[in-house]
Amino acid sequence: MPCYEFEGLVPVVDPTAYVHPTAVLIGDVIVGPGVYIGPVASLRGDYGRLILEEGANLQDGCVMHGYCDMDTVVERDGHIGHGAILHGCVIRRNALVGMNSVVMDGAVIGEESIVAAMSFVKAGFQGEARQLLIGSPAKPVRQVSDQDMHWKGLNTKEYQDLAIRSGKTMKEVMPLVEMELNRPRLMGTTDVKPKISA
Repeated sequence: MPCYEFEGLVPVVDPTAYVHPTAVLIGDVIVGPGVYIGPVASLRGDYGRLILEEGANLQDGCVMHGYCDMDTVVERDGHIGHGAILHGCVIRRNALVGMNSVVMDGAVIGEESIVAAMSFVKAGFQGEARQLLIGSPAKPVRQVSDQDMHWKGLNTKEYQDLAIRSGKTMKEVMPLVEMELNRPRLMGTTDVKPKISA
């Protein structure tokens, strides 16, 4: 992985974490145990500190950054969807930020909350536990249900398992020129299914 010291600060990555080789870590970045960081994620700790706690995931194309003297934090089991941007905010324990969402400076997403895909959380927003936030600007629309949390938990477990699977099996190779006969399909480790509403 491209990993850069900045003004004397070197990123810290727990040996049980998986950071994709195309992700970039700069400066004051702390990656905890069992964390998964996906391809082309950018964690630029050249101002504030960036922290991913145990079991969190930051998926493909995500960006983490912040201002001086501020921590940008994804707490334990936090789940950050593809393309999301976190800037100077705190994502509390077991919360989910959906794909292509933006969470701005000083915002706090409450424990076990869900930010819907493509939502914009304004600077300074102070969330409560178990809120479903939707829109631009994002607003609470209802409480997160136990069923929602079960689904979120399965998805987070998939990424915790993916950190292990990737560490064991991912390697750079040359592509095949054609698909082999009886090519197997990859499977997850839980029975999670897409959440599709009519």
